Amino acid sequence: MSTRAVSKTNHSTEKSQTKSPIRIVPLHPHVRDAAAPAPHLTYRNGPLLTNVELFTLFWGAAWQEAANTQLSQQMNSFFDFILTSQLLDQLAEYSVPGKSIGHGKRIGTKILATSEPGKSVQDSAIQSLLKSELANGTIPPANANSLYFVFFPPGTQVKQGGAASCKDFCGYHDATPDDIFYAAMPFPGCPGCLGGIALLPALTSTSSHELCEAITDPIPGQGWYDDSNGEIGDICAWKTKQLGPYTIQLEWSNSAGNCI
Repeated sequence: MSTRAVSKTNHSTEKSQTKSPIRIVPLHPHVRDAAAPAPHLTYRNGPLLTNVELFTLFWGAAWQEAANTQLSQQMNSFFDFILTSQLLDQLAEYSVPGKSIGHGKRIGTKILATSEPGKSVQDSAIQSLLKSELANGTIPPANANSLYFVFFPPGTQVKQGGAASCKDFCGYHDATPDDIFYAAMPFPGCPGCLGGIALLPALTSTSSHELCEAITDPIPGQGWYDDSNGEIGDICAWKTKQLGPYTIQLEWSNSAGNCI
């Protein structure tokens, strides 16, 4: 997520906002616009992922190569840890009556080696892939808490709304017109998406950013959102801390009035 000096895309349903929500991890470095009003997220009455059920999908045969397989296993271990960690406890302040945010769980993983994203993949193709896999029953069916994290292999550039990974962003989350919630995570194969740290910490940081935003604002702009500063992670982009063995991004806390 970012202040997105590049183009801002609309959520492609009748639910679209007049001003498009921000939902990308920007390239490093990221500095919040000093002229923007002080951050404060407000709830827009949309869905929240109260007990997120996360499924990881690693797209492309390259994920079967030893180094990439190790990375996919490390990311699964990261989610197993983070979904019952203090980071999820921190999000409880964004609970609303009837929607209490608590711990989540990873419900599975898949390396999709029978299909290739190619050197360039559009967001529409990601949505089509998810719909196809769901229709075929090869990934768990979607419910109100489902979140599909789609990871891409080295050499694939993800494109969304005129912007591109490693050029304009390092990841994003969104929802399909029928409210399938997902995150797209390009391989951090450029300095702007490594942010001066190693591969795994860079990927856990950006993934934590998108995880927290998908939980608190699964349909961008309809959950917890700030019209001037974006989502919970946008405000704190590339500010990191260590939680257990993992590097994660700080997230905005209304109650603390700070990134924590």
